[in-house]
Amino acid sequence: MTALLFRDDAYLRQAGSTVTGHTPEGALIVDRSVFYATSGGQPGDSGWITWDGGRMAIATAVKLDGGAVGLVPAEAVAMPPVGAALIQDLDWDRRHRHMRVHTALHLLSVVIPLPVTGGQIGAERGRLDFDMPEAPGDLAALEGALNALIGRDLPVTDTWISDEELLANPGLVKTLSVMPPMGQGRVRLVRIGEGAAQVDLQPCGGTHVARTGEIGRVTIGKIENKGRQNRRVTIHLAG
Repeated sequence: MTALLFRDDAYLRQAGSTVTGHTPEGALIVDRSVFYATSGGQPGDSGWITWDGGRMAIATAVKLDGGAVGLVPAEAVAMPPVGAALIQDLDWDRRHRHMRVHTALHLLSVVIPLPVTGGQIGAERGRLDFDMPEAPGDLAALEGALNALIGRDLPVTDTWISDEELLANPGLVKTLSVMPPMGQGRVRLVRIGEGAAQVDLQPCGGTHVARTGEIGRVTIGKIENKGRQNRRVTIHLAG
């Protein structure tokens, strides 16, 4: 199992680790990872690793069996051996944009309080698909409401509940097609706002900014029809 350093500190940019194995596909298995592994619509992180005598660009990180994380090289170069000590360096600008988009999508699910049927996070934009029979008529008002939430500079925090607590509170889950990962005994919840100012609470394993003001202004693109009752709403980072 790989220790997920990004889970405890989404702002950690560098960390040491040890190579614990290689996969047949050419990924490096590590005991600790500052790289987020692709899941939940959020891409795996990229960056670099260095070790005694070598340096390698990392294209992405992936989940492996048994809770391990594999780092995928950007090109075919000599691999560090099992047991080698690494320094992991994150492509921070790309990760931080993922964090801004991810938190903005949580807020989008607040201003459009409908079941979510899918989603994807990118470095410049992200989208959510909603069970939405009719597209909203006033996009400017929708965009204004989203940016107003961002501008409140609400804190973004997390907490943990048991699998049983989640099953007893199905309203926490906004996605129709995918249930949060369970089976480890606990589930992480991401909260936006606190106390009477709380605006969102939902299961999530991804990385987020610490406060909504860090997102900056966003714009909403056109709303696409993706089925009889499915509408895709795309947001873009404005700067």
